[in-house]
Amino acid sequence: MKRSVPEMIADKRNGLALSADDIASLIAGFTADSVPDYQMAAFAMAVYFRGMTRDETVALTLAMRDSGLVVNLDDVPGKKVDKHSTGGVGDKVSLALAPMVAACGVPVPMVSGRGLGHTGGTLDKLEAIPGFSVSLPIARYRELVREVGTCMIGQTAEIAPADKRFYALRDVTATVESVPLIVASILSKKLAEGIDGLVLDVKFGSGAFMREVDDARTLATALVEVARGAGKACVAWLTRMDRPLGRAVGNALETLEAFELLHGRGPADLAEVTYQLGATMLVLGGVARDEDDARAQLVEAVRSGRAAEVARKMIAAQGGDPRAVDDPSRFAKAAMTVALRATRAGFVSAIDTRKVGVAAVVLGAGRMRTDDVIDPAVGFVFERNVGDRVAVGDVLVTLHVQHQAQADEALARLAEAITVGDTAPAEVPLLLERIG
Repeated sequence: MKRSVPEMIADKRNGLALSADDIASLIAGFTADSVPDYQMAAFAMAVYFRGMTRDETVALTLAMRDSGLVVNLDDVPGKKVDKHSTGGVGDKVSLALAPMVAACGVPVPMVSGRGLGHTGGTLDKLEAIPGFSVSLPIARYRELVREVGTCMIGQTAEIAPADKRFYALRDVTATVESVPLIVASILSKKLAEGIDGLVLDVKFGSGAFMREVDDARTLATALVEVARGAGKACVAWLTRMDRPLGRAVGNALETLEAFELLHGRGPADLAEVTYQLGATMLVLGGVARDEDDARAQLVEAVRSGRAAEVARKMIAAQGGDPRAVDDPSRFAKAAMTVALRATRAGFVSAIDTRKVGVAAVVLGAGRMRTDDVIDPAVGFVFERNVGDRVAVGDVLVTLHVQHQAQADEALARLAEAITVGDTAPAEVPLLLERIG
């Protein structure tokens, strides 16, 4: 017998587990507008305080996935594998990773998000490429995954519509920071893409959504368990976000840096994360015996130019200028550059990465509200990173800005974010742990 919504809310409030039928009925009603926002808000608050079991979270994930279109990619040969990051500052991994993995024979269907708050978004970086469209019909998305090997779009109205509405409700009812609700939100969209496997980059540190490593581990474990409970192969990596990833922060600057990686160049830390996640994807995709074999394939895909060629094909197919992969002049440029210089000698001992992300928002490289307008040209390039020795007057950061007033505020924020000390900090691993 179908139960009433107040009964379900009361059970969850009292710490009881809901059945899969209960949860499916709740989400179906919410999607059809027969369950009002105030009841879903009460449900979210009950989950926030009482949590959910693994089976409940699987049921919620699948119910939100099934609220819209679930893409069928059965006509695309091979195992389809995607990657998801929980977000950070300077995280442009996807832009290089998807073409690299696709060039090795694993199709990469990718539905990505926009930046909000101090973290950047893949869609904003892609739109820094002249003409690039992230708004494609699902039929075209399917064609490109089959023909090019990868396609990178934004969430459409057809994919997990219940998640979009539920997240907006959680955002205004202080229930965003709930692990089962985060897991269901992330995975409902990913499982609707048509994937067979998923690799997760769960970040921790000053620039991450989860600052503490234990919280990141809890989230990563839940994501892996629920994805597997939904029948998908899944592995997560815990990666450090206590400094910007790579040197560039800002949409055009980050996209350029990702393309450097496709040409066998680019910062070592960015390469380390990209190759590790890519290797795990190739193993899940069944084209590599182990991660050593997978790394060798990725290196060869870059060396031979095949990875860059996949990127050009994807960009052209999505309306962009494929010359951007090789020619930095194709990107918008800021009106001026300004240098932040060291005022004392020593070592860069820390970078408050969250403050760096907020400084990027001040420039217009990010957004605090969903309707804020992005300036693709502005941002920062870090000339020194944590552990580097500096002398008085050395350039720490080059700012790409549109006018001096904009530069003045960003300079003040960056100066507060970067600490120069007497001794070099201890070296710590960038990739901390594999889960799954």
